[in-house]
Amino acid sequence: MPAQRPLLFLDVDGPLLPFGAPPEQYPTYGATDPNPLLARLDPHHGPRLTALGYDLVWATTWVHEANESIAPRLGLPPSAVVTWPEPTTAEDDHDERNGLHWKTRTLITWAANRPFAWVDDEITPADRAWVAAHHRGPALLHRVDPRRGLTDTDYATLGEWSRETRRRSLPHTQGTA
Repeated sequence: MPAQRPLLFLDVDGPLLPFGAPPEQYPTYGATDPNPLLARLDPHHGPRLTALGYDLVWATTWVHEANESIAPRLGLPPSAVVTWPEPTTAEDDHDERNGLHWKTRTLITWAANRPFAWVDDEITPADRAWVAAHHRGPALLHRVDPRRGLTDTDYATLGEWSRETRRRSLPHTQGTA
């Protein structure tokens, strides 16, 4: 039986659409309609994401628009989308005081102990500690510099983690003599 592919929870703003540096530092890749930031979307991300060996899940405030505006420009099929719950003041205030990202709890619930990598530009040590305490499966929380977006180094890290996670989940068989 093949090993289950890990999930890749992927944010858009920061990892795929870099921001924060002067605009002239970013290459552009085509049309700017309807959102001028889409011109920064490097079409090479699509094949690179596909080659990583994950099941892609959009974990972004773009929500379903990621499948409508981002996926086609990258040559990706529509993917699952995390739908964010309405904020709850008490829980959100508590998480914010403790440095926990507002996405963290929802992603852990969505993963349901399945192996996952989360790529975002806002991951903190508090998120790492919370995931370690509340998620029984393997998890990689990978912070991307929003001024650069996903780089060769990020792809190498994500690819190695995916391969290693799948290798560890393969059933071990013993040969007979």
